[in-house]
Amino acid sequence: MTAGAWITDALILLPVGAALAVWLLPLPRFAAGLIALAASLGEIALWAGALARFDFAHGLTVQLEERADWFGDLGVSYHVGFTGFALWLVGLTAVVMAAAVAYAVWAGRERPRAYYGLLLFLTAGVVGVFAAQDYLLFYVFWEAMLIPLYILIGVWGGPDRLAATLKLVIYTMAGSLLMLASIVALGLTNGTFDVVEAPPSSSVWIFLGFASAFAVKAPLFPFHGWLPDAYRQAPPEVAGILSGVVSKAAAYGFLAIAVLRFDGETVGDLQEAVLALAAVGIVYGSLLAFRAPDARGVVAYSSIAQLGLITFGLFALNLAGFNGAVLQMVNHGLISAILFLLCGVIEERAGTGALGLLGGMARGHPALATLIMATGVIALAVPGSTAFAGEFLILAGVFDQGYGWAVVGAGAMVLAAMYMLRFISAVLHERPGPAASGAGPDLRPGELGILVPLLACLLILSAWPAAVTSHTFGQTREAPALSVEAR
Repeated sequence: MTAGAWITDALILLPVGAALAVWLLPLPRFAAGLIALAASLGEIALWAGALARFDFAHGLTVQLEERADWFGDLGVSYHVGFTGFALWLVGLTAVVMAAAVAYAVWAGRERPRAYYGLLLFLTAGVVGVFAAQDYLLFYVFWEAMLIPLYILIGVWGGPDRLAATLKLVIYTMAGSLLMLASIVALGLTNGTFDVVEAPPSSSVWIFLGFASAFAVKAPLFPFHGWLPDAYRQAPPEVAGILSGVVSKAAAYGFLAIAVLRFDGETVGDLQEAVLALAAVGIVYGSLLAFRAPDARGVVAYSSIAQLGLITFGLFALNLAGFNGAVLQMVNHGLISAILFLLCGVIEERAGTGALGLLGGMARGHPALATLIMATGVIALAVPGSTAFAGEFLILAGVFDQGYGWAVVGAGAMVLAAMYMLRFISAVLHERPGPAASGAGPDLRPGELGILVPLLACLLILSAWPAAVTSHTFGQTREAPALSVEAR
């Protein structure tokens, strides 16, 4: 055990303990919600403590780690710890999950003890994915992350929730089984399942097994068939978690395993194919977002485009691309969480999210209009915003692989303007539709207390994007270690 390892354990065990307390104790609705929210805020405090103890000069080194034998004969261990880029994603998870729990408390979900417990258990699963330094442990947390999602959508989702859950199960189980086969093959070949100790793999098939699971969960084109129904049928806060957090677990897997744990030749041979799929996803997702008939559809399909852009940065295979991708993961996680929660607010007031039935909500809803406009402008990647910083770094990274890729990436910024401006206009500025005529009051203090801190995080990153980009992969001299040519 290294110094500070208890924080890593606490980040995983705190939400598990709180979930068990909420499930097992005969608590009234308010007390259950209070415990869940306190645990979520405690998770943020623990992350801040981990951030203070982390040595970002060596961001690629696993720190705050603990290791204990699990199945000694097979070389499987409980090995957890964080790299620099994983720690930022843990912070994103803690913030978004706290907002989701607060929104659930505010919305008054039915069967609250079960609901809050599942959200807390989901938090532990996602944090475990970012912390796991053993391939089999990574798989255990990966599956633990997916189980509460199935239940949350299947029980508390919309009228077509069962069909949405079935699609999600089929897609994700197929990807997960391929990843499990790759993990078994990799571990038995190396004689250990430890991520740090295992040598880089050169197997294309093992790479594809991991990549398939990550591509489904991101999702990347053409593995996105589960996305429209799941994002539309899930409760707003669960949709925000899916888009803002769970998709980042897939992007993390691409970087931490598919890129950094395979040799440079193997990754380089598949680089063009992955970039091509990401490029198609950027254009395809953007066009679907522009044509989506409802608010959730715009945000859902835009996630395909944004994950394609993040994958661009990851498979640029250089420091600029990696830094841009990690920053954009944090950006998109916060943006999509805000937008899905705003979609929930709109649906609660207007009774629908259909854009053709909305319009004119800027009048009489200044707080709602301000939050939509501010988040939309950042999502547009206007110069000076944190999204602009992330996308610029990604473009700089893929330019080294060919200017054609950079052209596609730049086109993504134009396409994002198309669908975000349509979203803003359809909700706020067009002629009021039938559903908007009596669209209830403006944002209440409780709703502002949930949404404003998320927006504040984006504004802080807009003022100081180097908080992430300069504190992720270590000092500049370590950059060659991230290059395919240097490995």
